[in-house]
Amino acid sequence: MDSSEEEEFTDANDTFPEPDSEEKDPSTTQSNYVSPPEEETPLSSGTRTVSDPCSDPLRGSGTMEDSSTVDVQGSTGTRNTPIGTSANTQTQLQTLLEDLGLKQHYTKKLTLSKILQIDLKAITDEPARCPSDLPWYFLKKLMMVNVTARNLQSECESSNDGATETTESDFDNLCDITDSGDKVNPLDVITALFLCSDGFVQQEMALKMSMCQFSVPLLLPDCDTDQCKLMLWAMRDIVKTYRPQSLLQSKGFTEERIVLSEIPMISFVRLGECSMSKSEILNKLLSNSEEYHDYFVHHDMKCGDTPRSISNGLTEITWYLPSGKKNIDFFSEPLAVANLRGDIASFETQFSFLCQTSAAVFVFFDNLDPECKLLTNLHHKTQMFLVGNQQSKCFSMDALKTVATKLGLSKDNIIIKTKQKNYADFVQGLRKKVNDVIQKSKKKMCIEKMADIAPELGILVDEDCPECQTAKENADAITSEIQNTLDYKDTQLPLHGEIWKELTILEKEEFRLKNLGSEDIEMYKAGLQKEKRKLRKKQSSVNMSDAMMFFISAISSPGIERRYFLKWMRMNLDNLSREKLSGLRKQYKEKCKDAVNKEAIKDIDKELSSSSLGTEHFFREMGQIYEASVSLPEQDLSRKQLQHLPQICAGLLLDGFPLELVDGDASNIPLTWVSDVLSQLNELVSPKNKILVVTVLGVQSTGKSTLLNTMFGVQFAVSTGRCTRGAFMLLIRIDEDVKKDLNCDFMVIIDTEGLKSAELAQLDDSHEHDNELATLVVGLSDITIVNIAMENSTQMKDILQIVVHAFLRMKEVGKKPKCQFVHQNVSDVSANENTLRERKLLLDQLNEMTQAAAKMEKKEKNTCFTDVMDYNPETGNWYIPGLWNGNPPMAPVNAGYSEAVYQFKKNITQILGNCESSANDILKFKEWMSSLWRAVKHENFIFSFRNSLVAEAYMRLCTEFNNWEWDFKESIYKWITNAETIISNLGTPASKSEIVDMKELILTLKIEVFTKLTELEEELLEKLKNYFEQKDGHVHLVERYKKDFANSARSLRLDMQNSVYSQLTAAAEIKQGQTEVQKIKENHTKEIEEAVCALIDECRKKNMQMGDEELNQEFDVMWKETVKKLSFPKQKPTNVFTSVAHYLRINLKDKGSHACALLSQRNLQDCGKTPFKYKAKGWLEGAKKIVSNVIPIQDPTIRVQKIADNIIDECNQYVQEKVKTDAPEADAKETKNYSDAYIQEILRIIDERLQKNRDVNVNIEFEVSLKQHICGIAARHFQKMHEDFLKENDPHLCLNKNKKQFCDSFKDVFHQRDQSQKKAEEFTKQCLKPAVENFVYSKLGPDIIHEMRKQSQFIARVYSQNDILLDLLSKHSFSEYVRYIQSYEGYVKEWILDQTVKHLSKDSKMFELVDQHLDSSISSIKDAIHKATKTTSADLKTFINNFCQELGDTLVISQDALGAFMILNKANQEQFAHWFTEFVDKMEKALKQEFKIRDIQMILKHLDVKPQNELFTQVIGCGKQCPFCAVACVSGGGNHTVHTAPLHRPNGLNGYRWEKTEKLATDICSSLVVSDIRFICDAPKGEYHFYKNYRVIFPDWNIPPDGSYEASDYWKYVMAKFNKQFAEEYGAKPADIPTTWKKITHLQAQQSLKGSFNIS
Repeated sequence: MDSSEEEEFTDANDTFPEPDSEEKDPSTTQSNYVSPPEEETPLSSGTRTVSDPCSDPLRGSGTMEDSSTVDVQGSTGTRNTPIGTSANTQTQLQTLLEDLGLKQHYTKKLTLSKILQIDLKAITDEPARCPSDLPWYFLKKLMMVNVTARNLQSECESSNDGATETTESDFDNLCDITDSGDKVNPLDVITALFLCSDGFVQQEMALKMSMCQFSVPLLLPDCDTDQCKLMLWAMRDIVKTYRPQSLLQSKGFTEERIVLSEIPMISFVRLGECSMSKSEILNKLLSNSEEYHDYFVHHDMKCGDTPRSISNGLTEITWYLPSGKKNIDFFSEPLAVANLRGDIASFETQFSFLCQTSAAVFVFFDNLDPECKLLTNLHHKTQMFLVGNQQSKCFSMDALKTVATKLGLSKDNIIIKTKQKNYADFVQGLRKKVNDVIQKSKKKMCIEKMADIAPELGILVDEDCPECQTAKENADAITSEIQNTLDYKDTQLPLHGEIWKELTILEKEEFRLKNLGSEDIEMYKAGLQKEKRKLRKKQSSVNMSDAMMFFISAISSPGIERRYFLKWMRMNLDNLSREKLSGLRKQYKEKCKDAVNKEAIKDIDKELSSSSLGTEHFFREMGQIYEASVSLPEQDLSRKQLQHLPQICAGLLLDGFPLELVDGDASNIPLTWVSDVLSQLNELVSPKNKILVVTVLGVQSTGKSTLLNTMFGVQFAVSTGRCTRGAFMLLIRIDEDVKKDLNCDFMVIIDTEGLKSAELAQLDDSHEHDNELATLVVGLSDITIVNIAMENSTQMKDILQIVVHAFLRMKEVGKKPKCQFVHQNVSDVSANENTLRERKLLLDQLNEMTQAAAKMEKKEKNTCFTDVMDYNPETGNWYIPGLWNGNPPMAPVNAGYSEAVYQFKKNITQILGNCESSANDILKFKEWMSSLWRAVKHENFIFSFRNSLVAEAYMRLCTEFNNWEWDFKESIYKWITNAETIISNLGTPASKSEIVDMKELILTLKIEVFTKLTELEEELLEKLKNYFEQKDGHVHLVERYKKDFANSARSLRLDMQNSVYSQLTAAAEIKQGQTEVQKIKENHTKEIEEAVCALIDECRKKNMQMGDEELNQEFDVMWKETVKKLSFPKQKPTNVFTSVAHYLRINLKDKGSHACALLSQRNLQDCGKTPFKYKAKGWLEGAKKIVSNVIPIQDPTIRVQKIADNIIDECNQYVQEKVKTDAPEADAKETKNYSDAYIQEILRIIDERLQKNRDVNVNIEFEVSLKQHICGIAARHFQKMHEDFLKENDPHLCLNKNKKQFCDSFKDVFHQRDQSQKKAEEFTKQCLKPAVENFVYSKLGPDIIHEMRKQSQFIARVYSQNDILLDLLSKHSFSEYVRYIQSYEGYVKEWILDQTVKHLSKDSKMFELVDQHLDSSISSIKDAIHKATKTTSADLKTFINNFCQELGDTLVISQDALGAFMILNKANQEQFAHWFTEFVDKMEKALKQEFKIRDIQMILKHLDVKPQNELFTQVIGCGKQCPFCAVACVSGGGNHTVHTAPLHRPNGLNGYRWEKTEKLATDICSSLVVSDIRFICDAPKGEYHFYKNYRVIFPDWNIPPDGSYEASDYWKYVMAKFNKQFAEEYGAKPADIPTTWKKITHLQAQQSLKGSFNIS
């Protein structure tokens, strides 16, 4: 014995200050000894009874010590007897659980879903205010692996520690101050939580505690019996990595599940009173002085000195694991350290268990009883050490020697803390003893094997519940068969292997057409479809393997059993993979020593990549089994039997298991499978189905998964054995108290594989793979975390480029995810300030990457990162210190890391809460995922992106804008109707205007309408602004269209302004022309009237009875004489051709001298007499001759001719509307005179249409000849219109028209007959009825438009297109299709007219609309009669004038008719008013009857505002057609910058053919745009261009590739049905139709329209 050892037995009576006594437990003395368990009948060796410890109802029959009753008297250490009655125990446990708020969870266990849900506690810094907050505070910290989790003290407790106002007398009782009795020992909280949690929460807690380097429960004291429980299941998930001495040279490492590690366990226990803190000594034993850590709770920790209530008997375990660094490691081999809480005299079962399982047991004591049988009766061969404190007053050397002798212990087994030895030396000596045990002992036992010993001692095992054992058997049945991973995958999981990878390749080829060659595209795509069907058939023909049958059966079991099963599966597979990969790494290392082994190295490298096997592989196989079954007929039995699989997987998602979105091996998403799982999930949770998505992106092995795990307490795989591959999603519930802030029900967390993966770096498409993944997850996210943890600037740039690329793509397709950059391993407190330069550098790099990505995506307008997204370098960067505090494997998680991650989590939650857009629901997330993935399969993502959510949002915006646009127009239409009424009534008795000069009136009206237009424009723009500020309706998805619609609003204002100004000018010119003629008429009428009056006087003077015959003769004589005296100046007609030619020359003056020369070559009167034919000149004539047979072509003149025809049709329609030669039967509209405003409007229409088609290469010759043609036609019509007006208003003719009326009035006056009835009838019929009809016509147009816009086909452009095509499909007429294709605008006009007539014919809809305006006008007339009667004298003229004035702003009464009515009118005013009222009633009935029988088309044709024209404008939109297949653009607004069409058609339908074969082409431009095929057309001036570069030539067209092979089924069906007829129509040979086209049914064609137009 050396001198130091001798010192341990001396100085026993030396005094020592009263030590901290965390381990004091006066509950028993040695006299309370109970015979050890082995004296009782043990359970049969090697057997384990399966009980049900998974549920522990509170029954309260166990014995528990009360450590609060401490009574130490003098050096003898006398203690009072323990309190151990069952009643007190029950009360104690129940009281504690009630205080902690856990009472209800003792029977209804806490679940992971409950503790991981995001509630206010999880995202606020609210401290624990009372004991019931402590468990949640601990769990919150623990789930974020925060090492301060055990610092448990409620605010009310800590407030008691604070100082209050102190008086002098208070100092006297300073020593009497005691802590509050409300404190709870951390071990009690931990024990309570383990008792109240299910096995999965226990497992999660143990794992997180282990990461924090907290000791974890090995034996959990059972509170309702004398038994305790071995926490084997709880520790199953703990995996440790370390480097033992044996691997020091090779620098290898060991990674294994800790419960399977066969390492020595050293146990530390206490017997009786102990003045040394055993736990604190253990902490020092396991820590070095530089990196001290509290593995075990001890007396000097916060609340560590609080008496334990329920945790006595708790046995904790921790591990010491070497790092392979000699200067750091205390122990060269791994070691388990167990610590029993409480006196072993009270917990003999636990003590006995430790003795049987430990390599050594260290018993701490102060005073030993020489007769202590607890130690001397032990029959176990475990090595025992006695550890005493000589400085304790009750220490007895004699007793120690007696016991040591009885136990046969040598001095080496006795350790004494002496006064001469400080704690550092004491711990060093203790460490040496432990090291000796490790080196010499052969007793190594894994925790799993301890489960065989536990039942013999009456100790329960936590995983012995039936569900766990059944699940284990099921998992073992599957995994035990795995010998060779690669072979196993091939035989048991065959569907997701090569077949699935081949399908992936085919899917991408279908979108990219890289191997097309010279083959016909549609034939090639049909071939790819056939190959896909073959592979699916091959999958379907494979019988389900035994492993998959077991797997599906097991996950179909009840909830808790399947959760156990999946855990067992994951652990078993991880163990196998770890073992396999470990062996392969060794081989790889050996082979790398010799450069000759290149091939072998390559093979091993490949095997390393393929040897991974996890539960995700089984789910992948399940997904492929399901997808293969879905390809079978609906009635197939196999398909029906597998329909439940998505529901099972959806249930697992809700249970907290991840769902693999992207298959990491095939780099593909099984869309049908994942979509159906998400649909089932939606059904399970609806209506609570709103989600927000958080995603992380970054380089491989930079702590992405760890970051998510720490933030949300989840458990994404972070094993060094296998890195994350693909992308996985997890579901986290949102608590009710947070829903109001986040407006969602779940948070979806997506973990992704690392970018720039070393495994994938060797592949040619690794960059493409990274881009695809980044695009997908960024697109799915509401917020994306970009994890940066690298020093390599080159790699940094690569990552940033991928990330920026993804964000740019999202911005361009309407998604605006938030972004946060996380910089890991930055621990300096001044990081934020010191990294200012780095942040600026990062922004510079982001800008650089943005420019590069923008160039690649052909979106060069994005020049800096802030163009792509809202990013602030100050708030968009987070600095997080390193994960470990010290040197792993013994380092705990850095508290700074956990705290920084927590602050980051709070920030993210706040950002999500402030999101402008509303949360998606699960179905929209599903749709978004599908759209994104379809688009990333294309090379050009942005122009390939189609998404129904975006389409819905865009349609909603279009519908709203259409409504606002119509409100705008309707308001102006009403205003112009009133303005025209004011102009028409100017200078008449009906005029209410104070202005009498026409020029002044027009100027006033123009100012008024300018103001009104400005107000309406501002109102429309304000509506647009408010629309984009709302959160609902996915408005953010269409944010990029805001500018287009704002421009459309401004354009609308300008168009309406030009139109209104033109109408005002025309109305004024017409009114002025009528006024001049009217004056002449009035003068002539006046002279005739004077002559008639003179004749009456003359006849009366004859004083003889005269009959009508004599009066007629006298009148004829007078009429001839008077008319001869009147002068009738000849009205010379204006030469309209001269006027039109003048305005045409003004229009073309800016086009140069050549245009003027062309005008002079032809007389306008010769133009427009024959149909307009466009003839191509120059290169276009020979274009067809030089095109190779690989390019389908169309005659380049066809498109230009169509444009010309459409412009001619539109202008002709305008002319017809103005001329109005075919008025309806009862139409009283007067013939109008020509106005120069008409030709100016026609020229404006032509210029506007040519501007819209500026992409078509037309020369000045075309423009001049087209304008001459149209102006020639218009001038002829306007000339006739002008001459007809002069003829109708010739004064001599007009006077003769009224001859009979003059004669009748002459006779009435002569005979002094009452004219009241006759004149009332005449006024009603000649003056009022035409005015009322005109009023109805002026008001009816907007009403009909309003009515038609309620119909579904006119809600938005896509609905109109859909209905037109459905209508065509139902007619099944080739001639109709030809008309639609060749004369699209004309066909649409006819269709709109037809739809309008049909709707107005139903249920007398037209009459209803007419009726309300008739009622309105008749009501106004009667009011006017009443007012005129009240305010008028007996003079009828004054009555009529007042009556007309009352209606001056409503009706326009013809001055000709009024003048004729007033001739010799001597009617009595009162009698006239009476009869007038009666005739108005008759007129009302007559008009209603007439309108009922009138032809609706004729009515529509003569309305002031033509409904068919307005609806056509809405349906036709911009009027642009695809430059290849001529389908119409359906983009909203009239001034959009990009044209789109959801459904393109085969070019053969438009006349395209292959030059050499003369066969019609079947290629569809939505397929051509991803091919290497070239095209030639007029715009590029004869040059060849690749279809995939079409935007160079047509930058304002976006033609996304088809989202699926079935996308164009409608037009494929049409071409297959009418192939021969189309060939005959175009003078070509029939196309070679793919077989798949011929199989398309009428129903499939119809359904494809719904998909294309996104109509449900």
